[in-house]
Amino acid sequence: MSITLEQSEKIANAAIAKAKEIGAKMNIAIVDEGANLKSFHRMDNAWLGSVDVSIKKAKTARFFDMNTGEIGKLSQPGAPLYNIEHSNGGLISFPGGVVLKDKSGAIVGAIGVSGSSVEQDHEVASSGAAAL
Repeated sequence: MSITLEQSEKIANAAIAKAKEIGAKMNIAIVDEGANLKSFHRMDNAWLGSVDVSIKKAKTARFFDMNTGEIGKLSQPGAPLYNIEHSNGGLISFPGGVVLKDKSGAIVGAIGVSGSSVEQDHEVASSGAAAL
């Protein structure tokens, strides 16, 4: 099962609300279970360079079914996924990409957020994911 447009918009709205609450301007990308872009929102004045980063964070989380911050831990020198960010046309291995799961725990997509510190990116993405 994949995420619906209605669900993706609910997730995006929760992420946007969190971004506004913390005073951040974010790019928010949501992909379906096949890592295809389902929804994208660029808040006013969000960094242009973060558009691609947010999409890649969402895709990275879905490609490997784990949050991008976890992939980052595994991709350090000497770790088992060292240099993985160079695969798949470029991945993002720092926080801000979060796997989306339905009520049964099945993965239905992912959200990627970029536009502030990686801690805030992850906080906003997690708030969006929690709305599902």
